[in-house]
Amino acid sequence: MNSPQSSPPKPIAEVWRPELVRLPKLTRARRAFRTFAHGLMKFVSWLLLRVEVQGMENFPAHGPALVVINHLGDADTAALISSLPYAPDALGKIELYDLPILGKLIDIYGVIWLHRGQPDKRALRAALDGLAEGRVIVIAPEGRYTLTGALEEGSEGAAFLAYKANVPVIPIVFTGTENENVYGHLRRLRRARVMLKVGKMFRLAGQDKGREKMREGTRQIMEALASLLPDEYRGAYPAPVIPSPLDD
Repeated sequence: MNSPQSSPPKPIAEVWRPELVRLPKLTRARRAFRTFAHGLMKFVSWLLLRVEVQGMENFPAHGPALVVINHLGDADTAALISSLPYAPDALGKIELYDLPILGKLIDIYGVIWLHRGQPDKRALRAALDGLAEGRVIVIAPEGRYTLTGALEEGSEGAAFLAYKANVPVIPIVFTGTENENVYGHLRRLRRARVMLKVGKMFRLAGQDKGREKMREGTRQIMEALASLLPDEYRGAYPAPVIPSPLDD
């Protein structure tokens, strides 16, 4: 078994707003806004990026499923939503809520607000409720943009959700979405080349209990991401084991 290399300390939410944490209801207005946001992200992505997509045949037509991603920069969201066939649900850090205009738009879209680095049982329950409803939910197991430019050690929230809800995991990775790359190209009036790759769905294996089970599940998730990335992006997981995909 590979032991992940040590990552910088994870962020801890500086605000505590539990009243905002909920599973967004899929009202007619929210569905309409998500359709608009999906189209807008396609336009923004076309305008600012050159996204090459691989493996989209691995993405399911419907949930329930847990999408796990690596997290490189601001362009991750545009690249992901513009490439998927429909707008998914997602967990988002609570700090985004207070951003002028953007925070309100994100809340209208409907995310599960998450207090990072704290036991946020409300967020986990909301995500479990969403998976029980058959939704596709996106989570970044690293818990932030990487500080190293490559995979950092994963947190256990994604493994908890996958085990507890008994849903398949879909790994999706980006390369080229680093802020310095995207914004550097924009300053030269060029579009940055971005790669998005979708891996095969799999279910977490393991018979361990408690924390050891969570650590093993997290390892499987992070190594699934690492297996889709070039060597220089693998970081804390340099020698990944490719998970067994679900049968077609």
